[in-house]
Amino acid sequence: MKEKEKKNLIPGAVVIAFLASVIVYIVMINAEKNILSEYEKETVLIMQTDLVKGVELTAENLVQYVTEAAMDKNLIPEAAVYDMDQLVGQMTVSDIDKGVVLTRSMLEGTESQSQGFHNPVIAGFKADDLYQVVSGTLRSGDRIHIYTIEEESGQACLIWENILVKQVFDSAGSMITPDDKVTAAGRVNILLEQDNVEQFYSELTTGSLRVVKVWK
Repeated sequence: MKEKEKKNLIPGAVVIAFLASVIVYIVMINAEKNILSEYEKETVLIMQTDLVKGVELTAENLVQYVTEAAMDKNLIPEAAVYDMDQLVGQMTVSDIDKGVVLTRSMLEGTESQSQGFHNPVIAGFKADDLYQVVSGTLRSGDRIHIYTIEEESGQACLIWENILVKQVFDSAGSMITPDDKVTAAGRVNILLEQDNVEQFYSELTTGSLRVVKVWK
């Protein structure tokens, strides 16, 4: 009888062992999934070269500056940019180092540049038109304050502040990129309110305007 009982117990023990192994397997699979989920990767946009402040990103130069890279999901900033198309027409608002994940705070769109304007226009002037235009160092993306000098008292008065420099050209008319620290600015385009254009050019003609660059 004992022998028979032992034989009857064997199938049950096998089943129990099998079920236990299945449970252990499921637990291990779930544990592995949890571990792997902590290292889940996503594709983000990173800089493949150093980029200076004031560079406008276009469909043509994106491949030169930006590339895709897989990164652990937990390490990706919440404001990261994932779509290349979102970068077209954006301008860098600060220097960005190679390998940095691009985020929205590093970029500024055209609509942001003209925020607060009712009728924004581009006004241009030659460096020769203004006395001491920051020694020709202005570059796109810079911000400037514009002062006028009162003829009688010689006192300087601020008339426009935080004016955006849109484009800068050399004396031959070629655009100067923000990373060019050598070429002197010959012509400068700035963003102005349309209602201020008449006063700007009137003051420019009299030679009473002065420019200072905002240091950030």
